[in-house]
Amino acid sequence: MEKTGISGPDDEQAHDNAVDVSVDVRGTALSLRKADASDVPAIARLMNVSYRGVGPNAGWNSEAQFIEGDRTSAEDLLAQLSGSPRGFFLVLDDPEGGLRACVWVEPLCADKWYLGSLTVDPGLQNGGLGREVLAAGEQWAMDRGALEIQMQVLNVRDTLIAWYQRRGYRLTGETRPFPYQDARFGVPLRSDLEFVVLERSLR
Repeated sequence: MEKTGISGPDDEQAHDNAVDVSVDVRGTALSLRKADASDVPAIARLMNVSYRGVGPNAGWNSEAQFIEGDRTSAEDLLAQLSGSPRGFFLVLDDPEGGLRACVWVEPLCADKWYLGSLTVDPGLQNGGLGREVLAAGEQWAMDRGALEIQMQVLNVRDTLIAWYQRRGYRLTGETRPFPYQDARFGVPLRSDLEFVVLERSLR
């Protein structure tokens, strides 16, 4: 997707390059930080166990019944970071090591941001952490001028789509093709996969 209309003062860019990120979420401080290249292997592991985990490792939002194989790899995430210099991962560290959660945020234009790859360790799901990380990503974007958030979700993930709708997102009616020919996304088990686009106004 083409990103256009991005600009910002030098002091804001310097602020965004800081490591530590403190975002107030409904009166509660959630301590996140911007990921760097050294975090990429841990982000890939977290995303793979959360989105493609099976058996006891499966979270409620696993898509393993629709797509086999890993969701991503460290190499693919490094390419994503290199190809989207204005986008980045916010991560929540686990005090015992590794990561508890992550979310990708990226400006699409001056007042619209993309949010994706919202991931929570399966062992910590169903406790409200996903809602907090989502709100933190939204707040981060809003503090930098976002008036709207856009995301895309696999069309067959009805439970996840409903989860986002309960948090103010609406289906736009737009769909985007699933990359069937790109093995980096895993092996699809259905022939009717596509992405639906959701948006939420932050006004």
